[in-house]
Amino acid sequence: MATEKKEKQIVRIRKGLNGWQFSECREDGRFVRNAESIEQIKAQYEYEIKHRMVKFVKELDLYPEGEEIKNKVYGYARVSTVGQAKDGNSLEAQKAALTAAGATEIFVDTFTGTKMERPEFDRLNALLKGGDTLIVTKLDRFARTVGQASELITDLIDRRITVNVLNLGILDNSSTSVLMRNVLLAFSQFERDMIIERTQEGRAIARTKEGYREGRPKKYTRAQIDHALDLLKNHSYTQVEKMTGISKSTLIRQKKQIKIN
Repeated sequence: MATEKKEKQIVRIRKGLNGWQFSECREDGRFVRNAESIEQIKAQYEYEIKHRMVKFVKELDLYPEGEEIKNKVYGYARVSTVGQAKDGNSLEAQKAALTAAGATEIFVDTFTGTKMERPEFDRLNALLKGGDTLIVTKLDRFARTVGQASELITDLIDRRITVNVLNLGILDNSSTSVLMRNVLLAFSQFERDMIIERTQEGRAIARTKEGYREGRPKKYTRAQIDHALDLLKNHSYTQVEKMTGISKSTLIRQKKQIKIN
């Protein structure tokens, strides 16, 4: 008995959208995804190709049928603290400027100190596609160092993503544009370094004064801590916390320190 021959899955390869080289489409012409190369499309069908279950049809003179992908305009804001207001860098000011410039979706990263963790930007970067626009209010919103920001902006432009810095304009990878942004980034980094240097000098001077203590002032006196620890002999952590206002975590930490010492 002859086995029934299965029809092969048809994958149409057409001219890409939004600056991409190729688009992968279903048999009925519906768009699936954009790609840089035909090999990139075929890589999605490794199993089907191995078992001869797919047929690729090149129609490079055609655009994908169905609903066309629209270019998106994203905004990115970065602040050290939510309430930061220096030089118009507050979150509210950045959001207002980005929205006025046409951003329909805004991603925000908030961090403190010199750490440069940007989970929201990483999420945004994964969404950005050729033809999209990324808006930031100022050049130094991208990163804290010249090298990091320059490399990031170059990568975005190479991916055909329009980078719009509101106080500069549209960036590109021309020699003049690269020089200009590197100079401005260098000044921003210099300013941050000067602030850190002045802060460190201030701390060095403060350490020479009598009674100086590093870090935040203690919330509770030694006597209050000792009293709370004494109460733990006959009461639970929850009861002592309610009686003294000292948190359970603080009491546990203080108790461990006494055992170590």
